Amino acid sequence: MELSYTIDRFEGTFAVCEDRDRHTILIPVNLLPKDCAEGDVIIKISNMYVKDPKATDDAERRIKEKMERLIKK
Repeated sequence: MELSYTIDRFEGTFAVCEDRDRHTILIPVNLLPKDCAEGDVIIKISNMYVKDPKATDDAERRIKEKMERLIKK
């Protein structure tokens, strides 16, 4: 089973990440792909983390749509 997390922020040598249930975990930065950024969705496969560009794009689109609806009110 793949575990996915969203990178919330970086604190020192750790990435503060949330799972789908909004549980927070700390992942050492050195275990992540070098080009990870806040907001990226990552997947844990075995003992490796990889970026999920489609999930990241989907999340960004949902957030953008929510913001647009809020601004229109």
